[in-house]
Amino acid sequence: MRELLRSVWREPRPVPPSPRAWWDWALVAVLVPLAVAEGVLRADLSDRVFSVVVDIGLMSTLLWRRSRPLAAVAVAFGGVAVCSVVMGREFPDQDVMVYLLLLPFALFRWGSGREMVLGAAIMLGKVGLSAALGHLLPSDALAGVIVLFSAMTLGAAVRYRSRARARELDQVKLVERERLARDLHDTVAHHITAMAIRAQAGIATASTDPSAAVDALRVIDAEAGRALDEMRSIVRILRTEGPVDPVDLAPNPGVADLGRLVSLSRGGPAVAVEVDGELDDLPSPVAAAVYRLAQEAVTNARRHARHATRIDVRVVADDTEVRLRVSDDGEPRASGAPGYGLIGMSERANLLGGTCAAGPNADRGWTVTAVLPRSSR
Repeated sequence: MRELLRSVWREPRPVPPSPRAWWDWALVAVLVPLAVAEGVLRADLSDRVFSVVVDIGLMSTLLWRRSRPLAAVAVAFGGVAVCSVVMGREFPDQDVMVYLLLLPFALFRWGSGREMVLGAAIMLGKVGLSAALGHLLPSDALAGVIVLFSAMTLGAAVRYRSRARARELDQVKLVERERLARDLHDTVAHHITAMAIRAQAGIATASTDPSAAVDALRVIDAEAGRALDEMRSIVRILRTEGPVDPVDLAPNPGVADLGRLVSLSRGGPAVAVEVDGELDDLPSPVAAAVYRLAQEAVTNARRHARHATRIDVRVVADDTEVRLRVSDDGEPRASGAPGYGLIGMSERANLLGGTCAAGPNADRGWTVTAVLPRSSR
């Protein structure tokens, strides 16, 4: 249960499609005349001018309920709680203020875990305050809690359904990318085979027929251009989003590029990189894996290590293997099922015949350790 509560508290906020849309303004435009009409036509409404003004004023929270859901809940429910205390009766008393139920829905749809917990406490505190002051009967207070809980549950259900749907779409896209990349790989392999055959033919005829060797070089040049175009197509397909920049077509980063990780320390924990051993002759896949594993570990440390002040990256190489160690000094993290990042890191290391593991330090902080053979299998 404790781990469940921690996971809820650390739940990140999903990115809304738009902080404010035209239908938000349309909703407010419809609710304003309804509030005015109810204030004029309801004979049993007391303090009608005050009620209508407060009602219309709180409608502004609907415009930023997605971008700042906790603030919207705090302003709306905190405002009506203050009005209930000042007026000495239950507030709101206008039927149109049922729109307040959109706020708990939005909180659990778009808020972070901390915001959901704090917002729920504010809303339930408002109901509890009204019951304690005698403005609500116990049965009415229970009904209010049930209604709020229903709105929050609906928001959470939509949130997690949307997340599951996004994962399904990502999986479908990934499978299709793999199929296309496999087809392109076969095409590239064909071009490389043709280049090898032409190169062998050119070598065999170079001494007796130089013109044939030149023709072979022309064919190799054309095949190399086609293969390069196909490789660029593979890069475009395997990218998850956005266009391909010229930088993306550059060679894979390696151990020599670990210094880039130091730039990540701006505005966060300081990153220190130490390299020990001979690493110039590492195979490209191993060198790229060392960089990618270190990059992912540093990113995870910056994202999850609370109150961390330093991240140490150390690479040590000998004649047979390369060892990577990334450690931070943050607060201990909750243990549980490994995230997708660690699973991907382990998979990359396993494909090269190595290992990758992560876990808490003896005192504080978290360490990622990877061991890769110098020669990729």
